[in-house]
Amino acid sequence: MGTYNAQRFLARQLDSIAAQSWQEWSIWISDDGSRDESLSIISAFQQKWGAKRLVLLAGPQRGFAENFMSLVCNPAIKADYYAYADQDDIWEADKLSRALDILRKNGQGLPAMYCSRTRLIDEFDRELGLSPLFTKQPSFANALTQSLGGGNTMIFNQSARELLLEAGRVTVISHDWWTYMVVTGCGGCAIYDEYPSVRYRQHSNNLVGTNTGWRNNMTRIRRLWRGEFRKWIDCNVLALQHISKHLNRENARLLHQFMVARGIWLLPRLVVLKQTGIYRQTWLGNLGLIFAAIFKKV
Repeated sequence: MGTYNAQRFLARQLDSIAAQSWQEWSIWISDDGSRDESLSIISAFQQKWGAKRLVLLAGPQRGFAENFMSLVCNPAIKADYYAYADQDDIWEADKLSRALDILRKNGQGLPAMYCSRTRLIDEFDRELGLSPLFTKQPSFANALTQSLGGGNTMIFNQSARELLLEAGRVTVISHDWWTYMVVTGCGGCAIYDEYPSVRYRQHSNNLVGTNTGWRNNMTRIRRLWRGEFRKWIDCNVLALQHISKHLNRENARLLHQFMVARGIWLLPRLVVLKQTGIYRQTWLGNLGLIFAAIFKKV
């Protein structure tokens, strides 16, 4: 868990972790320089649970992605499975047990990750609906253009962790998108669960909010036009070079085609990008992808 000025909702999230039906867990928190009562809240839970069950670390203070990556790449954290946790959500009581059961059935011998849909709630725990339901198959062709599930729902196995460790503390846009790219790119198993395993809180201080609603769609369009999406892709492609030897043959070829297509002129660019088979999970997302390809924003 990465925290920063989390006092308002942190105790509620920690209580939901304590209420898990699967009880063989420990939590490592990297606090990124909170100036509110977050550290006091964490200290109180640490006294109640013990220092081995809740470990507190000082974060790098370079943003949420760097904070999570500092945990991902911390060799002192050792387990069979790893879960990302946000500071302001609520986990459903069966989140861990359900995800672990699915991973054990589907991810044996492979890098594997689980993610799921979410139930949206407001600042007062009132339900607002569900996050979009994705129906397309998880794959590296999808991972190159978007993250499949929120990091707050993700759990991954030791094989996936070893790849993340080998890549190291690369600069990435988000830890969850990076995890999805690494697992799928290296021939692993990515599972998207339709069951909403997390109550995903929407509030004014969200660093990353839900993708629903016309305002969020307009914000994404503006960012795409300003070239932010292309910069994100630049960052991800550079980071993937750190695990290039682990990409399977098909995905290494796909990545090479994708990189070539981004640098050539319009008609060949559209042809080669189509040949790669890259896609997003929704029709609107794919429409935006076509727009980005035409105007060299991908």
